[in-house]
Amino acid sequence: MGEATTGAQALLTTLADAGVEVVFANPGTSEMHFVAALEENPRVRGVLGLAEGVVTGAADGYARMTGTPGVTLLHLGPGLGNGLANLHNARRAHSPVVNVVGDHATYHKAFDAPLESDIDSVAGTLGWVRRSHSPTDVGADAAAALAAAQDAPGGVATLILPADASWGEGGVAASALPSRAPEPSSTVDPVAKVLRSGQPTALLIGGAACRGAGLRAASRIAAATGARLLAETFPARIERGAGLPNVERLGYLAEQVEHQLDGVRHVVVAGAKPPVSFFAYPGKRGDLVPEAAQLHTLASPTEDAVAALDTLADDLAPGVAPVLAEPHRPALPSGELTVQNWVEVVGALLPEHAVVVDETNTSGLLLAAATAGAPAHDVLTLTGGAIGQGLPAATGAAVAAPERPVISLQADGSAMYTISALWTQARENLNVTTVILNNRAYAILRMELQRVGATASTDPASASLFDLSAPDLDFARIAEGMGVPASTATTAEELADRFRRAVAEPGPHLIDARIPPLL
Repeated sequence: MGEATTGAQALLTTLADAGVEVVFANPGTSEMHFVAALEENPRVRGVLGLAEGVVTGAADGYARMTGTPGVTLLHLGPGLGNGLANLHNARRAHSPVVNVVGDHATYHKAFDAPLESDIDSVAGTLGWVRRSHSPTDVGADAAAALAAAQDAPGGVATLILPADASWGEGGVAASALPSRAPEPSSTVDPVAKVLRSGQPTALLIGGAACRGAGLRAASRIAAATGARLLAETFPARIERGAGLPNVERLGYLAEQVEHQLDGVRHVVVAGAKPPVSFFAYPGKRGDLVPEAAQLHTLASPTEDAVAALDTLADDLAPGVAPVLAEPHRPALPSGELTVQNWVEVVGALLPEHAVVVDETNTSGLLLAAATAGAPAHDVLTLTGGAIGQGLPAATGAAVAAPERPVISLQADGSAMYTISALWTQARENLNVTTVILNNRAYAILRMELQRVGATASTDPASASLFDLSAPDLDFARIAEGMGVPASTATTAEELADRFRRAVAEPGPHLIDARIPPLL
């Protein structure tokens, strides 16, 4: 613990002493003393995002890859509001994220200046919140925020930093505080009894169980008992590929889940929540656990799912090996790009040790099958369903793991939410290869229009709400305008050629892959 001149300096020293190396930032006037302190502290690197959704999504991607807090610097309530969608995704991913949100000086708030807002209430929707009241509080408050973000299973913590607490003298850096570890499971024996019963059982894993040790233990259990092994629909980070268990993910559509769980009499969850429909539909159930099935929790998200699975595997499957995916790649396809063949190009050419950020939406339904036998890789997915996560998360993942190729597979409509992430990738010279699946449509909404039972209008103005053409989006030109080399592909051969070159060259690249929409 040491002295610091200002609250901002105490904050930066506290962060650096706790191991924080990066702050993803979009600052304003109220944060200038934090920026000055950041420039003075060589241990912490500032990464600029041109929009707050890029900043928060990058912090999420960084946290998923490192397991340590991704830190943001945001400007007042509107800045936090602009970043809220990707903070929602981070919250659903249980990513440890710490937001430092500047605020007006305490004595200025009474004037109700134009940017005045209720930051505390907005931040409270995400999790832990604390407001520093003086420079002497800032260091201890920062240490508390870091600990809160890392409390099992991980979450979003927000520290509100008034300008006078930032610039005022008397700040003192604080030592790191312990965070709450995952709790042990108390239900291993009852679940073991269920799995020994011989009744059809599904084992649904999520969270840390989607990494190597958890996957292997779950695969051993499934191999020994015949349980149907599934992973949650949108894992924060799942390891897959050759040499790892190939675990099917729970479907997005309720109809898919009903098929996957057909005939099941027990559903066991480990690190995941019970399956539910993403939306309500007229006349359909929202709870997707079959009516004839019983639900059992081996480990809740706050409990140690990996340890519970290990114990269960040692009990039920002694000497049983996990079932691992064999090395296999699809043959390179030819002809015009389609929803079916673009994934084969990626599966055939995916580099070793890749980090795949998947926001392909309707265009990526066949991606998992095409990459099951590719070299081992990590996949980050759209945990909270708030689109616009892919490009920022890829940015943060590349900052976190500069030695690994990051492959950003991105639907066109959601890309536009946070397209300025490309500028940050160029500025930081990050090794991100982005493939835009440019089908010129919100195809997912065309599908949902049918599924909710609404009657589609024949009015061209109504149909245009799902149409991203007229004018067409030219992502290659957009990327080049932000400093990212780019190209266009309309055939499988062109995509393969562009993908090979992009992965082989350092720095960011974008491929505008023109495909027809699924619907």
